[in-house]
Amino acid sequence: MRAAIVNAFGGGFDIEDIDIARPIGREVLVDVKASGLCHSDLHFAVNDFGMAPPMVLGHEVSGIVAAVGPEVSEFTVGDHVVGSLVQFCGACLECLSGRTVSCLRPEATLRADGAPPRLSRRGEPILAAMGTAGFAEQALIHENQLVCIDPAVPFPEASVLGCGTITGAGAVLNAAGVRAGEAVAVIGLGGVGLNVVSGARLVGASRIIGIDLNDEKLELARAFGVTDGINAGEGDVVARVRELTGGGVDHAFEVIGRKETAEQAIAMLRVGGTASLIGIHGAGGMVEFDANGLLREQKKVNGVYMGSANIKHDIPLYASLFLQGRLNLSDLIASEIAIDEINEAYEELGSGRTARTVITRF
Repeated sequence: MRAAIVNAFGGGFDIEDIDIARPIGREVLVDVKASGLCHSDLHFAVNDFGMAPPMVLGHEVSGIVAAVGPEVSEFTVGDHVVGSLVQFCGACLECLSGRTVSCLRPEATLRADGAPPRLSRRGEPILAAMGTAGFAEQALIHENQLVCIDPAVPFPEASVLGCGTITGAGAVLNAAGVRAGEAVAVIGLGGVGLNVVSGARLVGASRIIGIDLNDEKLELARAFGVTDGINAGEGDVVARVRELTGGGVDHAFEVIGRKETAEQAIAMLRVGGTASLIGIHGAGGMVEFDANGLLREQKKVNGVYMGSANIKHDIPLYASLFLQGRLNLSDLIASEIAIDEINEAYEELGSGRTARTVITRF
């Protein structure tokens, strides 16, 4: 099958033919119909976060079940599914408490040491990154990382549910607990940031302030629920937010992963407000703040991973809200491309001009 391979950090993606194993145990073989280009995959392709080349990335996956392992109980051939990088065992204390995103044994979703690899090239093992490896014609995924969805959801929209939506909307609904009537600021209006906006609108935030360097994204964000847009390149962002809200927002979401914007998120809070840090920082990234000021103003800093999602519950919920017309997914899709165009598409994503590009042709 054809796949986009990272053979060296910073070397881009090489389109090659590789081999994929048959499903064993609780594995599910998926014919990939759409695979979203998340900025996180670019981080992993350039920087060493503990995953070593050669590897296949891609964690926003949707498709159709082609085969199942002998121990699979949740899926049958022909099911429409969404994959997610959230790996959980289902048996540890965190999982049994419903906090699957904090699983203590995520490696339970992988093949045992000594077992043949899921992916290979002329006998050489290739890492199926994050257990999804969605930048390929097919993906071999543990059933705990898959969710069955209504076939009425188009594959491109379905793919973003597995990361962009659960991370963004989940940060609002699960992690931050935004309440109706509260004021929200979102720094960074890419795919995840726009889903934060959607989540804030769903819960009835009174004001949703979108902040970005790109005027086109600021305009697009209004289709998701932004009430006020601020171009971060024009003036003092924190002062502008405080002016618009009469003292600061209840919640600020930082979705870029930069020291400066994380510190802005903390600074633009009202007394008692919460800054939720979502964006992935570079290796060794640090954020500075005035500890006494944090205490005096009773501010909270919240590290959010994958929207604190329980994918088996949250993904079907968001799919249902989409079909009801209450969650905007279609405007997230900037373009659909062939897998051969992945390098050019990531260059475009890096420019900050697009929300989500999805591979739909392999």
